[in-house]
Amino acid sequence: MNAPWKVNPNGDRTPFAAYVCDETALDTLRPVVIELGWAPEKCNKGGLRNAIQSLSVSASPNILLVDLSESGDPLNDINSLAEVCEPGTIVIAMGQVNDVRLYRDLLASGIYDYLLKPLSANTLRDALTQAQASFNAPKANDPDAAHNHVSTAVVGMRGGVGASTLATSLSWYFASKKNLQTGLLDLDVHFGTGALALDLEPGRGLTDAIDNPSRIDGLFIERAMIRAHDNLSILSAEAPINAPLMTDGAAFLQLEEEFRQAFEMSVIDLPRSMLITYPHLLNEVNVVVVAVEMTLASARDAIRILSWLKSYAAHAVPIVVANKVQTGALEISKADFEASIERPIDFSIPFDQKTAANAAKLGQAFIEANATSKPASVIKALGERIIGASEEDAQGEDAPHAGKKSLLGSFDLKSLLAKKTKPVPATAE
Repeated sequence: MNAPWKVNPNGDRTPFAAYVCDETALDTLRPVVIELGWAPEKCNKGGLRNAIQSLSVSASPNILLVDLSESGDPLNDINSLAEVCEPGTIVIAMGQVNDVRLYRDLLASGIYDYLLKPLSANTLRDALTQAQASFNAPKANDPDAAHNHVSTAVVGMRGGVGASTLATSLSWYFASKKNLQTGLLDLDVHFGTGALALDLEPGRGLTDAIDNPSRIDGLFIERAMIRAHDNLSILSAEAPINAPLMTDGAAFLQLEEEFRQAFEMSVIDLPRSMLITYPHLLNEVNVVVVAVEMTLASARDAIRILSWLKSYAAHAVPIVVANKVQTGALEISKADFEASIERPIDFSIPFDQKTAANAAKLGQAFIEANATSKPASVIKALGERIIGASEEDAQGEDAPHAGKKSLLGSFDLKSLLAKKTKPVPATAE
């Protein structure tokens, strides 16, 4: 309801409506509503259930204030409200329960804000003013605000290489530092950490999308995604491990299409195994971040993935990122790694266990928790490259490496194994 999507901005929707349970709150609310230039008769007696009944037969207002005081199951009732609200409606809830978990759950369900009763005029005025500013702000999919969407897939060559850390950090960077409406799609349906890394509950949005692809539209995205930041929304899951992934991939394609409509930037945390099952996931992706570590197994897999990308996603710009680089503890030297994959490593991120642990403890994106660290500075540089990479010609980028012999033919396993005991300093860009 409060997501960054607005439909029919020039329509005849009422600017404001409220459904409040008690006279005291109404008496406080009406003067503020008049001050903001709205009609006081839109302040109705009755709480959330009354709002659901009314909006089921009438158009939704731009901003809706609902009272949860008489609701026995606020989260379930909010979901019922979402069924009758038009996309783009900003919903502010009020109630008597002072519970942090409830507050977080309400925000995750799509509520813009939750106000604790009894209310003061100043509190109401500030909340409504901010909601009005949010509604009137330019939205990513306004017809008159065309934007160039950049889609980035982050693929880890091995488990534990840090692809999910890169995906969450890049998403946070685009949203917080570049002020771009950003969506993070975590496609590790059973073990994804996109929401966990930001101390959020993943919700059921992604699993619902997989089960019911026909339901995926702008309204579904608005309700299903979790808001992590004013400009950052996440779609993640923790599906039961006894429930195998049963889909032909149509849901993922539809999600990617809705992301292109709703956001300026999208980041897909893409498990490498999904390239095999759903190769069409990269059809509209602009940039593929290939996350590697300086090991023999990672070099082998990078060769195979980069070759696959040239054959099946030639339109996408590949960016090779070496993560967790430890000076003096490399299994393979940078020179040997680059010779094997027949292209340079674009970015090398130094290993720093303390900063990684700090981000986990704080429940923040890595570069948010460790903004001044060397790894964070490299990730920021990677973000800048991605923003510019969509305008580059991927074929031209690959030209220096054209005309070489088979990738697998150049991969000398014995040579690399013989060298792996020799420490070679790593270079961080």
